[in-house]
Amino acid sequence: MTQRRILIVDDELSIRESLAEFLRDFGMTVAASGEAEEALKLLTKNRFDVLIADLRLPGITGDAMIPKAHALQPDLRFLIHTGSIDYRLTEELLALGLTHKHIIFKPLSDLTSLIDKIEELFAG
Repeated sequence: MTQRRILIVDDELSIRESLAEFLRDFGMTVAASGEAEEALKLLTKNRFDVLIADLRLPGITGDAMIPKAHALQPDLRFLIHTGSIDYRLTEELLALGLTHKHIIFKPLSDLTSLIDKIEELFAG
């Protein structure tokens, strides 16, 4: 497995920390933020492979952050991590190439599925 650089953006500290520690256990480099504005600043200073975004964030929402992040790092790949079971991708996110495969619903019963989702982003 390739070492990936992951940015987690979730306003719930326990979720951020548990995802970060899990991904670090798999050899990934992880940064985390509780808000979109801070995450966008991190993207101006550091290269990441994947951004895992919660939707409900204080200030800028996850939906609005993703296009801004894409503008900063066009090769960045995205996973949306949400507790909203009826979430539908916006037209703007669809235009960036996101599909239902990019959505992960909370709570994750098996965190190893997150590793699979990350690797799928880089397959073929």
